[in-house]
Amino acid sequence: MEIKWIIFLILDTCFGLNEFYSSTDHMTQLIDIKKDVSQYLQFYISSLENQTDLLKRALQGLDSISDDTSKDPEKFISNPLTAYKFVRQLRNVGTTIQKITKTNISKDLDMLLSKTQLLPNENNLDGIAVAIIRLQELYRLDPKDMTGLESHSALSPDGCFHIAVIAHQNQQFQCAILWIQETMRKLHEGAEAVVTKENVLTLLTSIQFDVCNLHFALGVTQLLMHNDNLNLKTILQPAYTNSLIENIKNLDGMQHFITPFDTSALHRPMQNGYEALCRGQGIKMNPKRQKKLVCRYMTGEGSPQLIYAPAKEEEEWDEPLILRYHDIISLSEIEVIKRLSRPKLARAKVSDPVTGKFVYTTVRVSKSAWLSNDESPVVARVNQRLADITGLDMNTAEELQVANYGIGGHYEPHYDSMVANGLPFTEKRIATVLLYMSDVEVGGATVFPDIGAALPPKRGSAVIWFNLLKSGEVDTRTLHAACPVFVGSKWVANKWICCRGQEFRRRCTLSKSD
Repeated sequence: MEIKWIIFLILDTCFGLNEFYSSTDHMTQLIDIKKDVSQYLQFYISSLENQTDLLKRALQGLDSISDDTSKDPEKFISNPLTAYKFVRQLRNVGTTIQKITKTNISKDLDMLLSKTQLLPNENNLDGIAVAIIRLQELYRLDPKDMTGLESHSALSPDGCFHIAVIAHQNQQFQCAILWIQETMRKLHEGAEAVVTKENVLTLLTSIQFDVCNLHFALGVTQLLMHNDNLNLKTILQPAYTNSLIENIKNLDGMQHFITPFDTSALHRPMQNGYEALCRGQGIKMNPKRQKKLVCRYMTGEGSPQLIYAPAKEEEEWDEPLILRYHDIISLSEIEVIKRLSRPKLARAKVSDPVTGKFVYTTVRVSKSAWLSNDESPVVARVNQRLADITGLDMNTAEELQVANYGIGGHYEPHYDSMVANGLPFTEKRIATVLLYMSDVEVGGATVFPDIGAALPPKRGSAVIWFNLLKSGEVDTRTLHAACPVFVGSKWVANKWICCRGQEFRRRCTLSKSD
């Protein structure tokens, strides 16, 4: 049975101010934080070095004081000149020590500690490891390919082993095995590491008890049996060991060494074609249908703005109709919206289908912020432009939601039509406008699994579709997802338009299929 990897998390430090990985924009802040911590650490080291020099000077002063009192201490100290010199030397030492004690280096230490509080915690490291595993699974990547992208991004054996541990904890056993192999490869090459081969093989044995696939379990066991550095029977329970050995001997057709490192074991059935579409596979648009798709200049229904400056409209998909408007937002407007949203960016939530409450989940990894018309004329101008091209009433629409995706940031298949269960029809989202505010080098497409559509991000463009049929029913074809971002930063803005106010702008029909 395939285990769906959805982990609901409670609000704790994981989603506090120190969560960086869910937004690439926040990740870039770590560069400045690193510089600050380095600077204040140097200040503190200099202060400590100054104190150490003073302490050494005090010690040298004490050692230089003649205290030849072994014969007659009273005679030694009764000599006025000797007494003067002795006291003077001790006073000098005391003055030096007092100077040390009065030197306030706690201020430097406090500044250093305040900066270190901003450093990423263990949850950030685990979150990026989970993102790497997600990318590995979806884009079918081998760890050797991922770690060899750039020389400065090459992982150590310890890093590879940590990802293997996280994969194991999330029951992603194939990924865990692949990262174990990469760890062993680096250890064999002599890379420096804290982790040992024994640690790696111990993790390998624990995977055996968790996997349900016999061939997979036997492959891991054979790997252990062929390893000269470790006795299989010292790790595994004897009964379990004997059973596996007999299975290996008796399994029909198993004359070769079973390896669990075949990446074909990584390929899982793709639910609704989501993962295949993210890889550019399974797109259902054929040449005959594509010939009927058109581009045009759109002036709307008498909109003065569009008559003066027509919108560049492109039909991306026919059934259901998905439109893309090019150059709908300028680069300067994008920068203003980014600047306004940065202080507000917080981990995005989704509605729990059971409780209706908004919760954090790995289903959606991004940070978002809401912007109103009052915050800037730019926001108001963009919202008015969207009203012009859609022909819909924006008075009941939700505020503009800006989102920045993180490392491996994604949003699994979902519907936009309803925020939570039990909402009245008037508050359902009749249409979605998705503004792309950045290009993405690899990944980040918007895909529709049920119709086989994949829309790549294109900066400055907006994609529009209706979530509801004219009958008011949910258009199930609009199930969509945001593919994980592999390389690049993805900025988008969502404008969800509600049903109320659209009664005479998009009239209802009596047919359920319209």
